[in-house]
Amino acid sequence: MHDQNNENIFDNEYTKKLWADCLTILQDRVNNQSYKTWFEPIIPLQIEKNKLSIKVPSQFFSDWLEEHYYSLINEALTQVTGREIVVDHIITSEERESSLLSIDFDSTQANLGKLPAGPLSIKSSVPELLTKVSTIKISQPSINHSINPRYTFDNYIKGESNQFARAAALAVANNPGGTSFNPLVIYGGVGLGKTHLVHAIGNHLLSSGKTNRILYVSSEKFTIDFVEAIQKDRVADFSNYYRSVDLLVVDDIQFFAGKEKTQDMFFHTFNALYHLGKQIVLSSDKPPKELKSVNERLISRFQWGLTADIQPPDLETRIAILQKKSSDDGIDLSHNVVEFIASNITSNIRELESCLIGLLARASLENRDIDLELAKSVVRSIIGEVRSHVTIEEIQRVVAEYMMIPEDLLRAKTRKQEVVNARQIAMYLAKELTNSSLKTIGLHFGGRDHSTVIHAYQCVEDSMGLDQKQKSLVQQLRSKLERNIS
Repeated sequence: MHDQNNENIFDNEYTKKLWADCLTILQDRVNNQSYKTWFEPIIPLQIEKNKLSIKVPSQFFSDWLEEHYYSLINEALTQVTGREIVVDHIITSEERESSLLSIDFDSTQANLGKLPAGPLSIKSSVPELLTKVSTIKISQPSINHSINPRYTFDNYIKGESNQFARAAALAVANNPGGTSFNPLVIYGGVGLGKTHLVHAIGNHLLSSGKTNRILYVSSEKFTIDFVEAIQKDRVADFSNYYRSVDLLVVDDIQFFAGKEKTQDMFFHTFNALYHLGKQIVLSSDKPPKELKSVNERLISRFQWGLTADIQPPDLETRIAILQKKSSDDGIDLSHNVVEFIASNITSNIRELESCLIGLLARASLENRDIDLELAKSVVRSIIGEVRSHVTIEEIQRVVAEYMMIPEDLLRAKTRKQEVVNARQIAMYLAKELTNSSLKTIGLHFGGRDHSTVIHAYQCVEDSMGLDQKQKSLVQQLRSKLERNIS
C-alpha cells in the first residue's frame, strides 16, 4: 500500500481495496436489492489527490446515485480514508454513444427525411447507428457570449494577492477543458477583481480564435432564463443552449442558495459539460465548502477542479492599480496623492475606482487641480473620517520587526504562542488605527473571519488590563506607528 500522505495517485490495487472497504460499510446500510442494483455495478478506477473516479453504467445511474446515495458514499469514504473525498462518475463509452444518439434524434426530428438510405433498425449496433447519424447536419444555437471587452489579462494588475488566481485563469484560457482546473472556482470579497478575471478568460479565447462558443452569465441570469423556460414550456431549448458552449462562466454562484430547482438544472448542465470536456468557470464570494443552502452534490462538483482565492490588494498593488487606471483615464496624479489614496482605501478595487471618478468630477466641477487636500476630501466622502495614513501592511511590518518574528507568520496558520500574541496585537492595532472593516482586517491575516478579529481585539484589551508589560508593549508599538505617519 502506498503512503497516502506522499502520493497523489494511488495504484489500482489500493483503489480497489479502498472501494472494497467502502462497500463493506455500505452493504450494512442498505438492503440487499439496493446494494446489488446500485453498488455492485460500480467499478473503481483511481484516486487522485482528494478525488475518487468510479465508472458507472449510465447517466441515469449516475444521477440516481447522486440523488439517493451521495451522503452514504461520502460518509463511507470519510470513514475509510479519514479525510473528505469527492467522487467523479465516469460514464461508460457505450452509454455516452447511446445518449448522444438519442440527443441527436431528439434535436433533429425535422431532418429525419435527410437520413442516408438504408435501414436503421433497433437491432443495429450503436457504432452503426452513429455512422449513419453522423451525416445529419445538426445546427447549434447561436450564442450571445456577453463577455465585456474591457476586461483583459493585459489590464489586470497582478500582485501578491491575486497572482495565483490570475495564473490559474490564464492556464484555463490557454487550454480550456484541457487542464485539471475544471471547474475553476475563483472566490474573494466584493470588488477584488473576480469578474474582471473571468471575463479576461473569455476575451483571451475570443482573441485567440480558439472558440466563440462562450457564455458568461450571472447566477441570477441563469435562474431567470430557467424560470422563463419553464413558463414557456421550453426547458429543452434552455438545456440545449447552455450545453452547447465550449466555455461556461457563471458569476456569483452564492446566489444559487435556496433555489432548489435551479440547482438541479445547473447540476445536470454542469455534468453534461464536464463529461464533454468543456470548461466551466465559476466565481463566488466564499469557497464552495462555505456556501450555505447549496446542495451537497453541487458543492462536491465545485470541488472537483481548482479553487483559487483573491485577497485584498496590498499597498504596492493598490498604488499600481491607481497609476494604471489614472493613466488610462488621462488623469495626472502626483505620487503623494496616489500614496494617500492607496494607504486609506484598502478594502477593494471598486472603491479605488470610485475615488478616481470622484477626484475627476470634483476637479472638473470646481475647476481646480487634483491635489492632496482634494484627495483627502474625496476619500473622506467614501470611507468617513480619515484617521491616519497607517495601513494594515505597515502595522504587520512594524509589529513583526519589533517582536522579532518573520512577518509572513502573522498570516500563517501557526499557533505558536509568540506568533499568536503578535498576530492579535497587530489585529488590535489595525482596528484602532485604520478604517478597515473587521472582514478586511481578517483577510489581511491569512483569510481569517471577522469573529477571529473580534476575539483578538478582546484578548489584547483584557491582557492589557491584567499585564502591565503587555500594555506597555502595545503602547510602544502604537506610538511607533503614529510617529511613522506624523
